[in-house]
Amino acid sequence: MKVEISENIKYIGASVYDLDLFESQYIIPNGMAYNSYVILDEKIAVMDTVDAIVSEQWLANLKEELGSREPDYLVVQHLEPDHSANIQTLCELYPDIQIVCSAKAKAMMPQFADINMDNVMTVAEGDTLELGTHTLSFIMAPMIHWPEVMVSYESSEKVLFSADAFGKFGAIDADEGWSCEARRYYFNIVGKYGAPVQTLLKKASGLEIDTICPLHGPVLTDTIPQVLDLYNTWSSYEPEDEGVFIAYASIHGNTAKAAEKMKEILESKGCPRVAIADLSRDDIAECVEDSFRHSTLLCMASSYDGGVFAPMADFIHHLKSKAFQNRKVAFVENASWAPSAARTMKAEFEQMKNITFVGDTVTIKTTVKDSDIAALENLAEQIK
Repeated sequence: MKVEISENIKYIGASVYDLDLFESQYIIPNGMAYNSYVILDEKIAVMDTVDAIVSEQWLANLKEELGSREPDYLVVQHLEPDHSANIQTLCELYPDIQIVCSAKAKAMMPQFADINMDNVMTVAEGDTLELGTHTLSFIMAPMIHWPEVMVSYESSEKVLFSADAFGKFGAIDADEGWSCEARRYYFNIVGKYGAPVQTLLKKASGLEIDTICPLHGPVLTDTIPQVLDLYNTWSSYEPEDEGVFIAYASIHGNTAKAAEKMKEILESKGCPRVAIADLSRDDIAECVEDSFRHSTLLCMASSYDGGVFAPMADFIHHLKSKAFQNRKVAFVENASWAPSAARTMKAEFEQMKNITFVGDTVTIKTTVKDSDIAALENLAEQIK
């Protein structure tokens, strides 16, 4: 797909459509875009390379835009392999090319490419690179989401090259909105690093930005205000929606029935939004996304081996690793003889920041009975 940016800034990235998992863990039903750009001026700057799986298409795109010219610079904003796999290839093709990166990236570079390190030029916050009519200024963005990351701002066309920030899952031509897959991408990949994202947003607020060119997902133009607003919400760990996300882990189906009943009860009581997921079957990354999206998380799980059923334990581990915080949390447990799920779950959430436990824990003994429905009704009243 041809992506138009401007007469002098060209998209040279490529997408894959048949990859089952991104980073060997995230389901990508609509493929994945690996973005790269080239600025054509008196001097030519390539903005990052791509993953090895799209090398051939990327090189073809680059050579088509270069024609008979050779690039002067390769700006390396992020060294993760899905963006750096072709640094060595580019240096071998164009031995005089100069690599521009942060000091931390230079220190890490030998891990990713066997190149002449004399050709690596480091830049710091506020440094500039003159290409002719285009000028790049560099903004350090450590821990979004690696320590060496920087972003680049081109002032003449008001373009922000944003590294992994503002990216999403999906091929460049995926027929879908931005926010859903961007949310899943953000909370599962960048989510732990809210404070560094806030720092970058403050820096970006001083720039006039007409275009955002991320390393994944579409080039952004008209929706930039909404995108920045969502990133501010997400990186502040504030709920995007008032409502309840019910995450359940059921062994024989009884906890699942209780969860569906709870959804029905909450909706009947006017809860503004109720989402539900089966942790044994649904995409764990989507479950993490929904947990951060909603103001209240209701965990419903079977007791198991003196603890909690494994899918719930795994889910909570994911939340903890992504710095889940600033939410209300409630519990429903199921047990035939020794209830242990609620205390096990609560102990994990007690280690997270600003978690408010709401409602009275409901304990179901195997099957859902009338007395359990009454207890669920009471819990729903407390958390709706």
